[in-house]
Amino acid sequence: MSEDNIGENEVETPAGEQDDSKAESPFARLESELEKLRNEVLYAQAETQNVRRRLEKEKADASAYAATGFARDILSVADNLSRALAAIPAELREDDRIKPMLTGLEMTAKELDTVFQRNGITRIEAIGEKLDPNRHQAMIELPHAEAEPGVVIQEMQAGYMIKDRLLRPALVGVSKGPDA
Repeated sequence: MSEDNIGENEVETPAGEQDDSKAESPFARLESELEKLRNEVLYAQAETQNVRRRLEKEKADASAYAATGFARDILSVADNLSRALAAIPAELREDDRIKPMLTGLEMTAKELDTVFQRNGITRIEAIGEKLDPNRHQAMIELPHAEAEPGVVIQEMQAGYMIKDRLLRPALVGVSKGPDA
């Protein structure tokens, strides 16, 4: 067909323009879909990595703090043993009939301390320390002439940590300064 013979209904388009627009549209759509799928895969990989890290941390924590419940229960045994040892008067400590029992109690207390250390259970230092609400529980305020206000001057019950976590706060008496 020549240019003179173009019909009224026929429109001349530049060569290949219509084919390119049809070819670009599916190609562009596929590229955007591919990019979307790439992003989804990256997000899924990142989420999987986060879940893996979280599970590893939970596993390490479970291993490190598995004995927490048992340790809390055994603290009352340690408290009672300490009270029993403290209740023995000095004159009875020298009695030859009581010495074997006293030695047994002291050895038991020492072994209990060794077991605590082996499992990462440490006693919280309280006397003379500034009150730390994360480690001490103030039970009473006492007037004290020499200690500045807010310093622990009495320990009613020992506190313990298991590794870096609080197992039980120390129950303490805190100075409030001298009475006016």
